[in-house]
Amino acid sequence: MKILITGITGFVGSHLAEYCLNIEGAEVYGTILSHHLGDELSRVENIKNKIVILECDLTNRVAIQRVLDKVRPDKIFHLAAQSFVPTSWQSPEDTLYNNIISELNIFEVIRDVGINPIIQIAGSSEEYGLVYEKELPVREENPLRPLSPYGVSKVAQDTLACQYYHSYGLKTIVTRGFNHEGPRRGSQFVTSSFAKQIVEIEKGKKDPVIFTGNLESKRDYSDVRDVVNAYWLATEKCKFGEPYNICSGKAWSIKSVLDFLISKSTKKDIKIENDPARMRPSDVPILVGDCTKFKQQTGWEPQIPFERTLQDTLDYWRKTG
Repeated sequence: MKILITGITGFVGSHLAEYCLNIEGAEVYGTILSHHLGDELSRVENIKNKIVILECDLTNRVAIQRVLDKVRPDKIFHLAAQSFVPTSWQSPEDTLYNNIISELNIFEVIRDVGINPIIQIAGSSEEYGLVYEKELPVREENPLRPLSPYGVSKVAQDTLACQYYHSYGLKTIVTRGFNHEGPRRGSQFVTSSFAKQIVEIEKGKKDPVIFTGNLESKRDYSDVRDVVNAYWLATEKCKFGEPYNICSGKAWSIKSVLDFLISKSTKKDIKIENDPARMRPSDVPILVGDCTKFKQQTGWEPQIPFERTLQDTLDYWRKTG
């Protein structure tokens, strides 16, 4: 079985590659942007001799054709994206173009090359955006009211996947992943940012102050290692052309995440200060999902408690920070 992971050296891509290498008979390929070769390869250092990494700009249709002609994958996990929500406000055009056109190119090249892989599209809970309290926990049929350019781009990806299934029979599956964290998470993301700052304080690299944005918003968190298991099961058992929530069904406030991480620090005199620059123009106050549909279809159950996820993230930065 040939498996292609776009964005293989990313946070989720690196964990998914490790997971797929445990599948009997699997050959794992992955795409990476050439200018990311230096800073992201460390995430796959432990498996680099077991995977094939291909340079490919997914916004370049010719480049995608070369990759798909070479690999001819049985499964594609499309994870590559501009995934940092604050960046989508700073560069909305780049976010929309990158996330939408990359997927469109993949679909069109699949049709041109004449292959018929199963394609998992990594959607996001940010598609739901503005959710009213009476709508919680969020189910797949909830209206999509995105509150960021990133959320809009993921709605477009979601819709394209559905359209290409119904129009051309492409085997698309959309997973709407709620927040997932763990080791190797980029330091710009809030949970990893907190962990890295705490480690810098422990090592005396910075003053004992953590700068934060909105601490009141609540998110549904899962461990990335549970999520990549869910992605695999989605390609094995889910119906094509349909979206599936992947989540824990439990909410943590950003403040409770920070409090837990500080409680695990060797330094107990850490102060918290609000940084206006870290506030978003609009924020989703609460996102809690319902993944009953996915569980019934696949039998998936998360195995890793979020407390362990946070501890592992802290320990990751202690080793690498």
